[in-house]
Amino acid sequence: QVQLVESGGGLVQPGGSLTLSCVASGISFSLLNMAWYRQAPGKQREWVALVTPGSGTTSADSVKGRFTISRDNAKNTEYLHLNDLKPEDTVVYFCKAVQLISKENYWVQGTQITVSS
Repeated sequence: QVQLVESGGGLVQPGGSLTLSCVASGISFSLLNMAWYRQAPGKQREWVALVTPGSGTTSADSVKGRFTISRDNAKNTEYLHLNDLKPEDTVVYFCKAVQLISKENYWVQGTQITVSS
């Protein structure tokens, strides 16, 4: 059973930076595509970025140039580096793992980022 543990959320001032981490266990990390999503209250969950086992990345146009996804396979961890944060980035961020073979999805409960002065 894949388990995900997310950390790194919190309060940050506009223009500031944060890094979210998501540690996976229960399966070989090399078998997982890893992704980040976010969701604002009353809105649908939105895809943010994805990183493959070989560290290929894609990201949503809305965050390109500000957010960077990465992974450290030795630590079974993916990261989301958020820069130049804006008040509209005040949402809950979710880590997701997708098993390459079965396509099964695994979610974590999410962490809140609040961008406010």
